[in-house]
Amino acid sequence: MTIDSTGGCLVSSTATGSGEDTGISAAVALFHSLSDRARLAIVRRLTGGETRVADLVSELGLAQSTVSAHVACLRDCGLVVGRAQGRQVFYSLARPELLDLLAAAETLLAATGSAVALCPNYGTANPAEATTPDRPAAGQGVHGE
Repeated sequence: MTIDSTGGCLVSSTATGSGEDTGISAAVALFHSLSDRARLAIVRRLTGGETRVADLVSELGLAQSTVSAHVACLRDCGLVVGRAQGRQVFYSLARPELLDLLAAAETLLAATGSAVALCPNYGTANPAEATTPDRPAAGQGVHGE
């Protein structure tokens, strides 16, 4: 699920598989929908309760069009729902299971240290600065010596 140049949410062709591949494809689509920094920030904000796009714009420091496009993508993926109240729409998480997924991800990240950040394909950390439980910070021994 990615946002195209018009702001629409695209489902990759792998998400339309059949049989055993369908479960994997659905998982790929789910994790891809959460792989964007802005969408993940929106989801994390929504764990605290419903909010409007205007509030997300203010809190996240993103353009209104960007937030709207990402909220639309999350809505199209079935992760977020909107509730109209007058001329405003309040968005919230569609499924409480998403809270469990985020909690599990935080637990996994805590357990792996900076290993994910060091991933050569998807990592974001500077390898010289990152640490893992089995790789101490530069200048420190295994036991923090």
